[in-house]
Order: sequence, then structure tokens, then C-alpha cells
Amino acid sequence: MTGSTSPALASAHDVELAALAAAGSRPAFGELVRRHSSAVRGLLRRMGADAALADDLAQDAFLAGFEQVADFRGEGAFQGWIKRIAARLYVRRLRKDARVDLMSETPEPHPPHAGEGAAADRIDLDEALKMLSAAERVCISLCYGAGLSHAEVAEALNAPLGTVKSHVKRGLDKLKQRLAPVGRGEDEDQVAGRPVHG
Repeated sequence: MTGSTSPALASAHDVELAALAAAGSRPAFGELVRRHSSAVRGLLRRMGADAALADDLAQDAFLAGFEQVADFRGEGAFQGWIKRIAARLYVRRLRKDARVDLMSETPEPHPPHAGEGAAADRIDLDEALKMLSAAERVCISLCYGAGLSHAEVAEALNAPLGTVKSHVKRGLDKLKQRLAPVGRGEDEDQVAGRPVHG
């Protein structure tokens, strides 16, 4: 094989590819990696990993996934399954590096001032996530990016369930506020700090 995916593998469903990989087919698992590696790296970046760490952890996640692929039963999406493996690897790395303590209140990054940058009023999700505390970003990414329940996140992070729920709620509130579209007319003037004349 020359590195390109065979048409049969390219058209196969993820569940079929996982079954073939469980039977020892490296090309089938290679197709799963090709399909889902960018999504896994994206999740890790949203959780706070830099590009190099995201690449390393994604590779580790797929290696672990290949070893555990027989456990994948197709009850959910393969992408969600492999993202959970990657997210848990990232959490273990955070614990090892002691970079996130969910029990402490960490200072939050300051949002950019109005007018800062050419697209200050247009912000994407990745940029908005950077405005959250590390604990909020990890909890939200695990819940909404990796598909873990609050209880699973609490278990993965070895944190109280209430703490995880608080971080998710505060983080979502901040994201909603940060990603809310700027209104027209009076609301836009208020956001820009201009007085509204009535």
C-alpha cells in the first residue's frame, strides 16, 4: 500500500473500521486516524494544550485507542470515544504537571478592550475559550468536546461534582456573554461606551 487509503476503507463506516482494526488491520485503524485526528487535536487545543502537546497527546490517544479498539462497541461515535481517551490523557498530564487545581480560584485572563484588534467584536470559540480560567476551560472541553457527563469529568479530574458543575456553569455563562452578537442601534452604542441619546 502506498500510503493512500483504499476505496473500500475510505467508504467503510467507523464501526466497520474499528471491527477490522480489532481483528488486526492497521490500515483500517489508519483510516480512523486520518478521519478523526484533526478533531482530537482541536479538542486538546481547546482544553489548553499548545500545538506540540496536542500533537503528542493525539498520537498517544490513537496508540491507546489501537490497543483498546476491541472495547469500542459502536454504541456511540468513534470520534467521541477517541476524544474521551485523549481528554483523559490531557487531564493526567495536567495533574502530573500540577497546572490546574480545580479547588483553587485562579485569576482569569482579561478580555480585550473594545476596539482592540481588527475583529474585536467578532470572536471565535477558540479565542473565547482562552478567556476562561484553566479549570473552566478543561471542564467545558471535557463535557462538550469529549462528551463526558459532569460525573465522569469529576471522576477524571478527581474533583467534587459540585465544583465541576460550578466551573461548567460559570464558563458557559462567560462564553454566552463573550459570544453574544452585538446588537444594533442603542445596544451597539452602549457596548461601545458611547452615550445613548433618547
